[in-house]
Amino acid sequence: MLLNILAILAGLVVLVWGADRFISGAAALANNLGVSPMMIGLTIVGFGTSAPEILVSCIAALDGNPGLAIGNAIGSNIANIGLILGVTALFIPLSVHSGVLKREYPLMLAISLISLALMWDGELGRLDGLVLIILLVVILGWMVRSAKTGASDPIAGEFDAEIPHDTPTPRAIFWLVIGLLALLLSSRALVWGAANIAAALGVSDVVIGLTIVAIGTSLPELAASIASALKNEHDIAIGNVIGSNLYNILAVLSLPGLIAPGPFLPEILSRDQPTMIGLTVLLFLMGYSFGKSGRINRLEGLILLSIFVGYQSLLLFSVIEST
Repeated sequence: MLLNILAILAGLVVLVWGADRFISGAAALANNLGVSPMMIGLTIVGFGTSAPEILVSCIAALDGNPGLAIGNAIGSNIANIGLILGVTALFIPLSVHSGVLKREYPLMLAISLISLALMWDGELGRLDGLVLIILLVVILGWMVRSAKTGASDPIAGEFDAEIPHDTPTPRAIFWLVIGLLALLLSSRALVWGAANIAAALGVSDVVIGLTIVAIGTSLPELAASIASALKNEHDIAIGNVIGSNLYNILAVLSLPGLIAPGPFLPEILSRDQPTMIGLTVLLFLMGYSFGKSGRINRLEGLILLSIFVGYQSLLLFSVIEST
């Protein structure tokens, strides 16, 4: 058990570090190649913050633990809204000025509902995974179009301030490769330790994915959102979460369907999906503001965090009852 815990802890630490190096290298390389800051922020950085979830879910599905992969995808979205935005807004109220983000709010909600519809039959099959991948391609195309037409959007300046502009291309490629290798190795260690602990405790790999793995793989978003909020880059703090949640559903949740299709535990439909969609609706109501500048205040941050704590407590009780 000690070895499994050490594998998870070491995996999480290296995972967070590797994600940071991967994003920095990819953003610097894209900048050197002349890609616009808006394009880098909406696509490369958004994809990079979900890289830990993508690799963990891919390895879990290949290892025959699709429940861990599904739990990771849904649990990460719950953690992104409840934990990350909740904690961030609790200390630093967040304002939304970006028109691009206001278009992404309803999109995130729609994609969440589509994922529920695809899983409604109790199975996540290859066709479901294929539908999510096709939607990913379509939305990536939309994001590229948004990047080209949203140069004057407030978030464009925030992206530009975050992108490394003085990193030579060889160094950018070096950190890109090192970050990717770190992500691969740490994901392997994390999945191995998590699967072993689930077996030892006699609990489902879904619960481990919803708790330890989901919170751990969301740490890059937590660090990025708090850092952005401290620098008064509120749109980036919220944009990180919206982008990550979109990628988690479309890129992460599709992997177990494509690699290891089959039925999943009914609790995912009765407990986990409703929690994810409920938090998504709350975030939409708090931040969209229907034409005005949206704002997530401290009280709303406390509400989001309280829901996350209550949900994790429910999972803990389910583990205690099963053992």
